[in-house]
Parts: sequence; C-alpha cells; structure tokens
Amino acid sequence: MTRSFSFLTKLTVFGLLLSTVPVLMIGLFSYATSSNEVQKYVNEGKIQLLKQINANVEQILTTVNHTLNQTINSTVLKKAMTDPLTVNDFMTYDNIRNELRHMQSFDTLVEDVVLVNVRENWMVKNSGLYPFDRYEQHEALLGLMSGGVRADWTLYPSRWFYSEESAASIGCPYVLSLVKKLPVNGLETDGFAMANIPACSLQALLNDEAEQADATLVLDENNRILSHPDPAMIGRPVSAAGFVRSGEMKGTSGQIRTEINGAEYSVAYYRSPYNDWTYVALISLSSLTKESDKIGFYTLSICLFLLVAAIAFVWLGSRRIYSPVQTLLKQLGEGLTGADKRRKDEFGLIGEHVSHLFQSKSRLEKEARQHLGQVRAYYLIKAIQGNLKPGELTELFHRFGFGEQLSGWRRLVVLTMQIDALEETRYGKEDLELLLFAIQNIVEEMIPFSRRLTPVTVDGTVIVVLGSSDPEADGFNAALLETAEQLQQNVGRYLELQTSIGLSLPLDSFARLEAGYREGLDALKHRLKLGKGIIIQYGNLNAGHPFLNLNYPALIENELIDAIKLAEEDKARDLLGQFLRPVFQAELSPQECQLPLIRLLNNLLIVAQESGIQLPRAGGSLFEQLLALNTVPEIEEWFRSSVVAPMIAAFGDRQEAQYQNISEQIIDLVQHYYDTDLTLEECATRLHYNANYLSSVFRKETQVSFSDYLSAYRFGMAKKWLTETDLPIKDIAARLRYNNPQNFIRSFRKQEGMTPGQYRERRLRA
Repeated sequence: MTRSFSFLTKLTVFGLLLSTVPVLMIGLFSYATSSNEVQKYVNEGKIQLLKQINANVEQILTTVNHTLNQTINSTVLKKAMTDPLTVNDFMTYDNIRNELRHMQSFDTLVEDVVLVNVRENWMVKNSGLYPFDRYEQHEALLGLMSGGVRADWTLYPSRWFYSEESAASIGCPYVLSLVKKLPVNGLETDGFAMANIPACSLQALLNDEAEQADATLVLDENNRILSHPDPAMIGRPVSAAGFVRSGEMKGTSGQIRTEINGAEYSVAYYRSPYNDWTYVALISLSSLTKESDKIGFYTLSICLFLLVAAIAFVWLGSRRIYSPVQTLLKQLGEGLTGADKRRKDEFGLIGEHVSHLFQSKSRLEKEARQHLGQVRAYYLIKAIQGNLKPGELTELFHRFGFGEQLSGWRRLVVLTMQIDALEETRYGKEDLELLLFAIQNIVEEMIPFSRRLTPVTVDGTVIVVLGSSDPEADGFNAALLETAEQLQQNVGRYLELQTSIGLSLPLDSFARLEAGYREGLDALKHRLKLGKGIIIQYGNLNAGHPFLNLNYPALIENELIDAIKLAEEDKARDLLGQFLRPVFQAELSPQECQLPLIRLLNNLLIVAQESGIQLPRAGGSLFEQLLALNTVPEIEEWFRSSVVAPMIAAFGDRQEAQYQNISEQIIDLVQHYYDTDLTLEECATRLHYNANYLSSVFRKETQVSFSDYLSAYRFGMAKKWLTETDLPIKDIAARLRYNNPQNFIRSFRKQEGMTPGQYRERRLRA
C-alpha cells in the first residue's frame, strides 16, 4: 500500500466522517422540527396565558358580585327601597350614593351602579336621581324586569345608562351588567340594582396580560363578542370577526387554524367553567415562521462552525494520535531496507518487530520471575472471579507454585474478610488500601503456605483460599473455624480493627472457586441482621426455610409520611422504628431485607421531590449509601439523619404558611358547598391532599374538627334563613342535607336549646 493510503490518511478520513455526518444530521433534524416545536410550545403558552387572563377577569367579576351583594343587603338600601325618594330627601340620597360609590374603583372596573325602585318610581345612578317613568330608557330598563332578572353578567347597550345630556360622551357602545333583584329574598320584585363595567375596559386588561398575542378576545356563552380591540365589534357574533365558524371551538380548550384577510392565524381558546365565556388569542403564523427561520439560521451557523471546528480538530488530532506510530517507525526504520518499507504498512513493520520481542524465552521468564507475586495474585483473582477455564487454571496453578495444593487438597473453602467500620477507629478512608495489605501480611504469617493460596484483595475484601488433605469433614470444619477466630483476633490485636469473616461451603475442586467466592460474600451480607464482628458459614444460612415472608408495612409508611409533612419529629422517629422492626425481624435474607428499605427510600424521595425539597447527597447517591450499610442501628440512624430529619426541617419551615393556606381553602369550600354532601374526602380530592393530613392540619389551625366546623356553619346559615326569610323549616332542612326534617329539628334544639320555629318567633318579636 502506498504512503497516500497510510494509517494516517485512513485515520483522518474516518475522523472526518465520524464528526461531520452526525453534525449534518442533527442540523437537518433540528431545522425540520423547529417549526412544529415552536408552534407547539407557543400554543401551549397561549393556553396557559388565557387561563391566567380568565382567572384575573373572574376575580374581578367575583369581587363585584360579592360587593354588590353586600351593598344591596345593607341597611341603607333596604330602608330606601321601602320609601319614596325625591330631590328633597337629600340625606337619604346621599347615603345611597355613598353605598353605591364604594363599589366603583379602579380595581373592579365598575363605572356606574344603577339602583331602580319601580314600586316607588325612582332611579339613582352616577348622574343623579331620576323619576323612573321619565327616564329616557325607562322602557328598556323596565323590560329587564318583565323578562325576568338574570343573575349572571349580561351585555347591554351603554345608552341605556346615560342621561340625554351626556349621551354623546359614551366611550364604549356596550357595558357588562350584573343585575340583582330587590328585595333579594322577596317573592315579588320591587326593583333592581345593576353594576356596570364598560366592555372596552376588559380589552385594556387583556392587553396587559397578553402581549404575545396579535389580538385577544372574550366571547360570551352565545358566542357574542364581549371584548375586542375594535370597540365596534363588541356585541356582534363571533362570525363577524371572520376567523372562526360556529362549532369549530369544541371542548374546554384547544387550538385551530383559520384565515383572516388572506393571512393564516393560529387561534387558541379556553372556555371558562365559571360563566362559560370563551377567551380567544390570535397569533399570526407568519410570526411563528419567522422564529423558525431564525432557529434554522442559528442552527446552520452553529453546524458550519462545528464542521469547521471538527475538521480542524480531526486534522490536528489525527496527527497527534499518529505521532507515536511515526516515532516508533523512525526507531524501527533503521534496521529495514527501502524495499521492506515500501512493501509493508506501518503496523506490519511494528508487528514484525514486536514478535521479535517474544522470541527470547529466557528474557521473558526472567521478567516474569521478578513480578511473580503480582502475576500470581492477578491470575488468582481471575480464577476466583471465574475468568479462567479449568484447563488454564490447572496449568497456571502449577506454574505459580500451587502444585502441592492442587494435588494434595481434598477439601477447600473460600474465606472472605472485610473491615466492619473505620468511623470510630484511628484510621480514615484513605488508609483502607494499606490496612487491607496489612491484613494480607497477617494471613501469610499466621497460616502456613501448605494450607492456603496467596491472599488477594478484591473490592475491599481480603480473599483467602484454604484447604486440607484431611478427608474428614468434621475435622476440617473445626480447624477452619479455629483458623478464622485466630485470624479475627490477630487483626484486632495488631490493627485494632473489628472484622467479619464469611466462609463458603466446602469445595471439591478449584474449578468452583467463583461459587465459593460468591458464597463467602453472601455470608458477609448477614451482618445486616447479625451485627458486626461475625464469623458465619454459608452452610448455616437459611437452613431450608423459605424467604420473602413479609407483608410490607404500608400503613406505617403512610403514617410516617404524614408525620414528616406535619413536622412531628418524635412521632416520625417512633414510626421509623416501627417500620424497620418487622423488616429485620422477618425471616429474610440480607438481599431481601434491602427491598422494603429501597421501597421506603424511593417513596420518601418522591414526597421530597413533589414538595420541592432537595436532600443532601454527600458521598454518592442515597441508594448507594443505603446499600453500603451493614447493621440495623446504622440503617436506622442513616434514615433518621440523612432523609427524615432534613425533610422535617424543610416542612417545618414552610408549615405555618401552608397550614393557614390549607385551612383557608377548606373554609372556602365549606362556605361555597355547605348545601351539598360535602365531606373531608371530597375536600382532599379537590385540594390534592391526603384526607388524614387535611384533618390534622385543619384541627391544628382552627382547634375544631372539619365535621364540627361544617355543622356549625350550616346552623349559622339555618339561623340566618330563619331570621331573614320565610322559608319553611322542611326546605331549610333539605338545603342543609338533612334527609328528615325531624333530624334537623332535634339537632337544632340540641344546639340552641329551642326548636327552629321557636327561634324564628323569638327573633321576629325581637
């Protein structure tokens, strides 16, 4: 092969292909998917934005509704509705105007509040007091009563509420009106009160919230436009806007595409469950395409930069990688002729010279003898780990001086020894390798070479293969246990360390060293239940009993999680002990004991993640830390200090504000749904909490139980209805979810000391 196709050339070409092809593929894929991804995320963002706008608008509407209810139930308005009102009743008029003026503020957007008394023939609004039958829009307003007063927000022409002298100054053609009949609880309607919000004022609110949209609209339940950038479009059907046809906007929310004046638009909509209004955002697809083009341009620029960088990197890197080969060729080239250099490639030349290095057997044997101990340990580790074939094992054992053991031993075992802990000793983790080397030296000095192979260390475990020519099992086992005890005592005497020893089953051949190694490690794992400083034989484990005889204590786990969320440290510590006790008392192997522990840790981490709590992870992941523990006290202390205590501290910091917020949400649910079959479980479903947790929080915050609070609120509403309305007692009982009026009467008498009828009579006489 010529020099033009040398290894350097092939390496450069391969590097260029390996670096440039992925960059080109990624660039093309990124550009191809950018448009769809941009539109997807923009649409999702628009839906979230419309939900926020909906929440803001509904907050204003709810505030106005609540304020209007308070106003019409005030003593001033109740008294005024029973009397005539003329220009001479200045004090009464002034009191009414003060009550109505309280509703008009910048936050509520209310521009005018109209109070009409049809029976006494007067009307009060911003511009003054009018005889109702002489008001210009008298017939239109009177039609509200004849057609029935609607209790929701409705769009009416603005001219109905402006006097003749200011009609020319109307800034918005329509207003959103909330109408309340008067009196509230009467059977007949003597008049009504109206809170008016200019429909155009909603657009200013939408523009503040929806700066990303080309236009934001609000439609009522009949698909009439309530808010539009063009005031002339307010009150018209949505089809007049030209972007959507009837029936296209289906479901609670979504996106559709349409054309407006020949341009394509993306239409995102969200339908409010509160009043069935639809919030619509329009965004031009051309603007989204521009964003995609920008991404494509940036992607192309980055890809070109990466290509140039990759070419430069490969060009320089291939020469850097090739430089050792080139140096080696120069060193080898002195002994080659020109014909050989032309005939052979780089690795062919290197291969020939390397083969010469292994032709001198004496030199290799001399070098091997210098490193015999290291090589012996290396192959012994390979044998223990099962990486040698039986034929190779026999040959290597004879080569490394284990022929006597190989031929004379009738029984052998694998002894595994580990240091239990360094925390309470004078050593640190940096001393571990030196300590393991010292233990190997103690083994070599204490046990004759004829009874052992060379001790080796694998993953922090000292491994010794012991054997005997004694064919009797009892004598071998007794000598083995005595050796293990002496070894453990010597390590403790010289190194002041506590160790544990695991012994495999007796093996009948060296080919089963891997199985013995695994058995020794499995025996050591029983420190989890037996404690530190043990000597245990694999044959004594399990004794034929089945494992996995454990019912996971899920109930205790749930109570533990609740105690953590409530920041009850003592209770959490006690429940942790209750959880771990059955786990370690059950007839489980160490591996099976780890399963419920891992499950508990995983569930606690899920709770911490859902609550935004970051647990400390010094020294690796929490699962690795857990699996590295060997005794029950260590595991319980680790759970308490590394998981439970940090979570309790985090929940405790946020507990006060959270409890108050949860209690306020429960009280709000009671006030809105007291006349339904409301339960604590339903509140928990609505608020996404555990029912037991809500019960504890509510009692802790209010000092009463949920059922007592609900019952007290219902009795309060019953007393209000008995005092302010003529509702029959059986209807009141039905509203308060009593199946039988007699049950309501008995409960009321127990609560108040009198029947509902007696309470109503006493309140009327007072």
